[in-house]
Amino acid sequence: MSEANIGRAALWMTGAIVSFSSMAVAGRQVTFELDTFELMLYRSLIGIVLVVAVAGLAGRLGEVSRQRLGLHLVRNVCHFAGQNLWFLAIALIPLAQVFAMEFTAPLWVAVLAPLVLGERLTRARALAALTGFAGILIVARPDPAALEPGALAALGAAICFAGSALFTKRLTASQSIVSILFWLTVMQAAMGLICAGADGAIAWPTAATWVPLAVIGVAGLVAHFCLTSALMVAPASIVMPLDFLRLPVIAIVGMALYGEPLEAAVFLGAAVILVANVLNLRSELRPRQHA
Repeated sequence: MSEANIGRAALWMTGAIVSFSSMAVAGRQVTFELDTFELMLYRSLIGIVLVVAVAGLAGRLGEVSRQRLGLHLVRNVCHFAGQNLWFLAIALIPLAQVFAMEFTAPLWVAVLAPLVLGERLTRARALAALTGFAGILIVARPDPAALEPGALAALGAAICFAGSALFTKRLTASQSIVSILFWLTVMQAAMGLICAGADGAIAWPTAATWVPLAVIGVAGLVAHFCLTSALMVAPASIVMPLDFLRLPVIAIVGMALYGEPLEAAVFLGAAVILVANVLNLRSELRPRQHA
């Protein structure tokens, strides 16, 4: 692989890290005024405008299809639940702890793939999952007498994101990225409206809150675009370690903005989770290399 491609991947991942970190900071600011359902409603409405505008300018709105709407719904329920839990977690626990728990999503993909995609749970995948679970215990330091709601929310978000990724993989066999993003924003706007309005009242954002809401809407799309672009120019074995740079970055951001301590346990647990992801990735790449 050329140094130029590695440099381009690093540049794309820098954009992804900045975007993910911006979304976390803006999300914490918004949760002081809106609940997570209201946050998801307004974020999705902003997303609809962005997707329709960009796809329209690119002449790709015709790719939006009404096929596989049931699968779109299942995928978006997973993502909606995961995103709500993620925003809840960043309001309750240190940002670095949330990001460390989020990195377990690829391991949950390996565990859930046999159920969703019919893939075989190999010994290598099982070992990676067990190693990742050890990392979770180090990061979360669970107390059976008083389970931390924020840590449980972050773990639930990672599991839901894994489910979303698996159903997205099934959708990409017949659906374009434009169609997937369109139904993502439309369905999650409807879910946000239903959940936010269940109590009979939906808070309207103040003028100041619209700014972080816009950051969340734009940063979410930019982050995933940058991550996808990085994977197009470099293998996952290079991109994934670069993605883990999000942890020290968000740890420094958390310390600077909110006075959150730099905890050794979080970094140790994240390192164990990284090892588990590398083990899983190596087990996936080895058969392809032999082929």
